[in-house]
Amino acid sequence: MDYIPRQLGKLALQLSQQYPAITITGPRQSGKTTLARRLFPKKQYISLENPDVREMATFDPRAFLKTVETGAILDEIQRAPELLSYLQQIIDASTEKGKYILTGSNQFSLLNTISQSLAGRTVLLKLLPFSLTEIADYIRSFSSDDLMYHGFFPAIYKESLNPTLFYRSYYETYIERDLRQVTQVKDLLLFQKFIRLCAGRIAQTFNANQLANEVGVSVPTIKSWLSILQTSFILFLLPPYFENIRKRLIKSPKLYFYDVGLAVYLLGIDNPLQLTRDPLRGALFENMVIAELLKARFNRGLDANFYFYRDHHQNEVDVVFKQGSSFTIAEIKSAQTFSRHFLKGLHYFQKLFPDRTIQKFLVYDGEIEQQVEGVQVLNFRSLSEGLLF
Repeated sequence: MDYIPRQLGKLALQLSQQYPAITITGPRQSGKTTLARRLFPKKQYISLENPDVREMATFDPRAFLKTVETGAILDEIQRAPELLSYLQQIIDASTEKGKYILTGSNQFSLLNTISQSLAGRTVLLKLLPFSLTEIADYIRSFSSDDLMYHGFFPAIYKESLNPTLFYRSYYETYIERDLRQVTQVKDLLLFQKFIRLCAGRIAQTFNANQLANEVGVSVPTIKSWLSILQTSFILFLLPPYFENIRKRLIKSPKLYFYDVGLAVYLLGIDNPLQLTRDPLRGALFENMVIAELLKARFNRGLDANFYFYRDHHQNEVDVVFKQGSSFTIAEIKSAQTFSRHFLKGLHYFQKLFPDRTIQKFLVYDGEIEQQVEGVQVLNFRSLSEGLLF
């Protein structure tokens, strides 16, 4: 398969004309290195994953940076955070834009060091795995189950890899290497149990107390492990929306994976047919759609700013996006046949804010797209056309 252009590329090039450095974060193997080298082919490429290079960089940062004074791509910069304070001095001594391109896979350590050393000198971009738009030409024959099973990591498509084998390797590499870099997890078996339990709670509200009881660890440990998975771009939390509404609302966030294919693997699903019968299919479909909405925002350099709404009477909206005083809201259903019942939560939310402008969408797995009762009904593939946010 030829190189697949990334939507983030155009923005990265534009920003390289405005900032001395560009920082691209995202999950491992989401395509950060490929994108950086494709956009800036003339820049020297340095991988700090290489132990010899990393030793040189950490032992004598000044001497190391003298070898890249004209600029470079510094890959996996969080492996040598000592460089950043010295890099600041080089950047401040020059007016050149786009001199350094930094990439990193751990957003906590990266953001922490950048906020201290390169604040105002770099712009941070997030690159997630492929979006539906980016691989639209390659997935025309894929069903939604095929897509959820394959996930969206570039290597699966570029190298025609078996998804189960890819995610097994990805998961084991994360546990054995990346996790040890981030923190000291005392019991890997319990941590692995925690990750799999998270996959089983996809699209559900996160309950640290319940998970602590099931895993057999303390609540602070669960919260620490959750933070690790968030900073490693494994999963994210969607916060609830509430705005002085006189209702008893759910105030716990909902849990999702950045890539639905990894969640499918962790659930022990090893083919698309098995997925069609799985009781979590609807939750996995919801995860896939919400991850696509994240990509649409991140690929334009924007924060997600998504929420969900749910009260104690089970009135719910899967996605709430507020812009000024207006809203865009969406309900997500894995069904292939439309039902007016799907619109119940959207209409309820409209009644809560009768004076607000509210765009309403239903995203489902059916083929018929139509306008029903003021709601735009869309097939999930239409997300690739940027019709929502």
